[in-house]
Amino acid sequence: MNPERSTELLWGAAGQRGGLNLAAIVRAGIELADAEGLAGVSMRRVAERLGYTTMSLYRHVPGKAELVDLMRDAVLGDGPEIAPGPGAGWRERLELWAREALECYRRHPWLLDSSGVRHVPGPNAVAGFEWALGVVSGTGLGAAQVVAVVELVGGFVESAARRVVEAARVERRTGVGDEEWWGKREALWVHMDRYPTLSRIYRDGGYDAPLDPFEFGLQRVLDGVEVLVREGLELGIRDETRDETRDDSGDGRMCGVCGKVIEEAVTGRRREYCSRACQQRAYRRRKA
Repeated sequence: MNPERSTELLWGAAGQRGGLNLAAIVRAGIELADAEGLAGVSMRRVAERLGYTTMSLYRHVPGKAELVDLMRDAVLGDGPEIAPGPGAGWRERLELWAREALECYRRHPWLLDSSGVRHVPGPNAVAGFEWALGVVSGTGLGAAQVVAVVELVGGFVESAARRVVEAARVERRTGVGDEEWWGKREALWVHMDRYPTLSRIYRDGGYDAPLDPFEFGLQRVLDGVEVLVREGLELGIRDETRDETRDDSGDGRMCGVCGKVIEEAVTGRRREYCSRACQQRAYRRRKA
């Protein structure tokens, strides 16, 4: 793989040669990957799908590695535009960003097989990262913390997506869902009574209505970020290079406690909190 060539292809203008062009090649690669996974993608298979010779593809893209980079960025831009409701705070915005990312993995499971720490990002990938950075910057956290929060949420989503995608793959391959598979493990269950805590949790209904792992985990991750934001407010640790109460989406200033957009009063002093409850919460924490 040539990272410099990937960068040129991702950020440059795609040229046309007769009826074949880079966009068509990328679309064909995505269709094959969606149907068969990355293992089903090759320059030969893509060429056959388009009705051209393999050599004709090499005039546009040097190989499969660069093609996969282009495919990744293309699907990152094919989902619905992130559009939070009016007055949404940083938390609601990050929730939406995380859910949209999970749906992208569901639509294109092969993304997980192409992930890594040294992939050249394209315009769509950078645009999504920029959007999330702007949301977290509105909390007033320092620059390094902003990056860490975005990467924490993104990393959680990728980890959760692996579980979701793998379960779907196994069920599709075997025709047996998780619940049915575990229900047939009688030889295992006879040994469980030797584990008292597990047995008690089972008797108490801990497995009767399991929580959604993604939603539960996402809320706990964001709970931790919210604590970080609040501690920064209490200790006066904010990013001094910007207005920490400004919502970068342009919707207005943001509450330093809950992150919701502040509806400014027509008259009177500029408000620092979205409600009396948040103002009292901040006061109590400062006095604690």
